[in-house]
Amino acid sequence: MVLQDRTDRIMRIVETAEARFGRPVQNVTAPGGGGRSSFRLHFHEGSVIATFRSDPRRTRLEAYVLRRLSERCDDVPECLGTVGDVMFQSDVGRRRLSKVITHVDPPRRNELAARAVAGLFRIQSAARQAKLAEVVPRLGTDPAWVASLVNAVDALEPFSHGISDRFDRAAACEVLGAPGSQFVKWDCRAGNAALTKDGRLRWFDFEFSGLRHGAEDFAWLIGDEAWPVAPDKMIDLVIDAFDPGCGQDIAEWLEYLSVYLTFHCAVRLRLILQEARLRGWLSKARVLEFDDAGVHPDFTAQLCRVGRYFAAQTRLTAPLTSNFDTALANFKSGSAGSAGQKGG
Repeated sequence: MVLQDRTDRIMRIVETAEARFGRPVQNVTAPGGGGRSSFRLHFHEGSVIATFRSDPRRTRLEAYVLRRLSERCDDVPECLGTVGDVMFQSDVGRRRLSKVITHVDPPRRNELAARAVAGLFRIQSAARQAKLAEVVPRLGTDPAWVASLVNAVDALEPFSHGISDRFDRAAACEVLGAPGSQFVKWDCRAGNAALTKDGRLRWFDFEFSGLRHGAEDFAWLIGDEAWPVAPDKMIDLVIDAFDPGCGQDIAEWLEYLSVYLTFHCAVRLRLILQEARLRGWLSKARVLEFDDAGVHPDFTAQLCRVGRYFAAQTRLTAPLTSNFDTALANFKSGSAGSAGQKGG
């Protein structure tokens, strides 16, 4: 039934594309795997990306956002139109940033990381110019969602001797629950950026875009468990590219980034451990090929390093540093298969 549904969906997309562009589709591939909502349509000359999401409202929102952003910056795909529930956008390339950055030397890594950060700031600036804050939804306003974000630190507990009593969950919820007015792309993992043939880096997948503090986009990138650039280097790059046009003081902005990133890392850890229990550990190649969760001990160790670094940056999150330390020791020691035994 699932296979038939997928086949029917592809046939519908192909028929819609051929009617929209007036030429036959030669082949269809799935950049993120067959279970995703976007497909690459290959024509005799060139290709486009067709997106058919289960929630048409998200498709319409993404199309609107891309149109408004692409008028003001060159860091996103161009929306080529919508037909019914199908959106067509320009193909930004098959070389995902997550794969490219793992195969280059450190100076090139830093350059790519700097370009990714600068692109996100430009996107947010373009969103302010386009007044997208007036049309996109607020994200993370539900107190239950905020509580789940904060309580993700419980995923660290099995690797240590519990969460410190000095950690103030209510205070963390208050910080993370404050309403934001800045456009965010959301889900800014490196697998959602790609390099074109001429080397241009563009971000894609805006279906969850909305309003929050603004630092969350950078947290998604820095807290991507497969991201190979050290957190202290990433902070230097963020400071260098920081856009005062966001209307926030950089010191306060960085403090919020540190708080949010601490819990974002805990959320990613919780997800990875759940996936590991269901599927076992995956190869790095598979994770990068299909933009999957980083269900590999080395990626999980990197996540703990990042979480530890940012937890140490603020008084609110400092009590969690030892939890990240013991979790990191677990994944570095080769005992990750237990994924639940207490550390030292």
